Formats: sequence, C-alpha cells, structure tokens
Amino acid sequence: MNRAEFIKEMDESLKLVRTEYGLTQDKMAGCIGLSKKTLVEIEKGRSSLGWSGAVTLSAVFSESSVLQNRFGGEMSDMVKALAFESVEVSYPKTMGGKVWWRVVEQTESWKIQQNYVSGHYRLLTADDCRVCSSFKLEDVKETAELIEKRDEK
Repeated sequence: MNRAEFIKEMDESLKLVRTEYGLTQDKMAGCIGLSKKTLVEIEKGRSSLGWSGAVTLSAVFSESSVLQNRFGGEMSDMVKALAFESVEVSYPKTMGGKVWWRVVEQTESWKIQQNYVSGHYRLLTADDCRVCSSFKLEDVKETAELIEKRDEK
C-alpha cells in the first residue's frame, strides 16, 4: 500500500465511519475539520480527503470497527509506515503483535512481522521495540541485517 491507495481507502470509508458513529454530515465535517460541502463531495467520489484528511480521519476515529477491519487493527502503525517511508525514527515499545500480526522471520535479536490485513511489515527488537515499518519487506530485512551486523561487533 502507498499513500495514494491509503487515501483512496479512507475516502471510501468516510461515509461508513460517519454512519457507524451516527453522525450527520455537518457533525462529521466538524470532527475532521472539513466543510460540509467538501465532505459531501468526498462521499460522492468527486473529491478526496488528501493525505492530511486521511490521517486526521484515522486518528480521530481510530476506534472505528470499519477502519480497524479494513486496515488490520490499530492504524497508527500503518500510517507511520507511510509517513516515515524514507525517514529514520525511534519508535516506542510495542505489545509484540499478538492479534493482527504474523511473524515472517525471527532471530535472537529481532523479528519481522506482517499485518494480516494491510500487509505492511515492521521490525521489532527482541524486547518488542519497533525499529521500522514499511510496505517493502526488503527495506525491513535490510534494517534487520544492519542490526545483526551491529550486534556482532
């Protein structure tokens, strides 16, 4: 998944989320910082939330069943994978991915997991601290190899 695909999925989810929360178009527009006119245009497929709007929708409605089922649980990790696609950051510790994740590869130092629904990958240290997230397995593996080389020294 890339940013454009994420935005498209969020555009398509907007009305479903609004309905799930029982909000009018006016109230939903206010919740995510849009005009009612813009919200209507997005719901009709004539306009788009764009990156900022899609991220806002995912943050404000992070507990939405519609979004969690569409993207595989907690969305913030996937959004970070898209946001930090070419940026290195330090992540806080995770809970280890017991529900939405499968282990792709594992060593004593790290494990690579893939989200069942969205398909994005993340690299965790042995104590479940996230090192990186990406939709490209090869990028995550490359980072894992760097950790292995660092630990060998």
